[in-house]
Amino acid sequence: MNRIPRILIAAPHSGAGKTTVTLAVLSALKKRGLNPVSFKCGPDYIDPMFHRAVLGIPSFNLDLFFTPPETVCGLMGTHAESADIAVVEGVMGYYDGSGDSAEASSYAIAAATDTPTILVVPSHGAYLSLAATIRGFASFRDDSHIAGVILNDCSRQLFNKLKPMLERETGLPMLGFLPRRADCSIGSRHLGLVTADEIGDLATRLDRLGDEALESIDFDRLLAIAGGAPPLAGQLPDIQPVTDTRPRIAVARDDAFCFYYEDNLLLLERLGAALLPFSPLHDAALPDDASALYLGGGYPELYASALSANTPMLHSIRDAVIGGIPTLAECGGYMMLHASLEDDTGTAYPMVGALPGQAFKTDKLQRFGYVNLTAQTDTMMCRAGETIRGHEFHFWDTADTGSACTATRTSGTSWPCVHGSESLFAGFPHLYFYSNPHFAESLVNAAATYAAQRTN
Repeated sequence: MNRIPRILIAAPHSGAGKTTVTLAVLSALKKRGLNPVSFKCGPDYIDPMFHRAVLGIPSFNLDLFFTPPETVCGLMGTHAESADIAVVEGVMGYYDGSGDSAEASSYAIAAATDTPTILVVPSHGAYLSLAATIRGFASFRDDSHIAGVILNDCSRQLFNKLKPMLERETGLPMLGFLPRRADCSIGSRHLGLVTADEIGDLATRLDRLGDEALESIDFDRLLAIAGGAPPLAGQLPDIQPVTDTRPRIAVARDDAFCFYYEDNLLLLERLGAALLPFSPLHDAALPDDASALYLGGGYPELYASALSANTPMLHSIRDAVIGGIPTLAECGGYMMLHASLEDDTGTAYPMVGALPGQAFKTDKLQRFGYVNLTAQTDTMMCRAGETIRGHEFHFWDTADTGSACTATRTSGTSWPCVHGSESLFAGFPHLYFYSNPHFAESLVNAAATYAAQRTN
């Protein structure tokens, strides 16, 4: 068991300031000379990118739909092993999970990992009613794990008035506040926050947030709460390299393609692969020694014109995919493989053309949420009947989403998806490899086989 100081930062609802407070706390912890590691509850890709902007190291997802509690705890313990403190950012409202249950919620993560929770509560528009909100959340479950409160959008003067009343009425420590700072705000778009790389003065904003937090949050008390967390139990699946040849997997990573689960990438390396980042936006061709291709999600629709203008790269990808290089393409990467892609204004631009048809804009989220994928046929990644868990989150769509797999929601709704073959697995779902590591093993094995055939 690992004794890891840790906290989870949650809120009553979305939009209450979880991300801002998390970034402020991470920045302040660094300023105090500590070595924090961060996590995000749920399948989100964007918030971890902001965590990384603060820490300079990857942030990781913890998700109880994707994996069982033992694996979630194992991932937390592995990544936090050498850190001074682990900070977990919640998702949605604290108890909001799958459907009308708390399954896979922030609360479920706190319970599974035995992590003390700090509740972020917006202070505007209420006084004594804030106590009712806080007490309601703290008592909604006997083991709520809520151990303290931070008030958001709150002035020092108001906090000094609220603190004694809220502590008397709730029995919980008010650990501090964060005032509204327009110069530290982060914008949003159709898939949530803008990405970290799009904010030019992000480092300055994060530095200001850290300074603000040091002035307004009681970190001695917060660290005492984190240090009181019990030892963390958990274990990862036994993963061994499937090859010693170090096949090279080219991974698209730039402003257009940035949605990856860091644990997916680390698992590929654990299995024996070497990862080669490349930019479909700026590079002229795939890396020469690539033996497989991983095209992740992101915002290619916002960069459709620039992607289309980089015809040498489009030709390089098309030739490789048509030529049989093992290719995993998820959501945005899948859309780029089509003949054309509409941008956010509805203008269509030529793309790779390895798949027919157009990826086009719609006016609402399409097939949004967690999915279980069941293979209907043998492909590069799996055999018929195998399953893996993933997530869909996209406004864009295609006329033919493929039929190699069936995606099924927890509600029972299902639909065909994924274009699959002996060398291709391409569709809207984002896969989470730890939910079935055999998919990752298959990709690494396919890359090793491709590399061996190319050298013979």
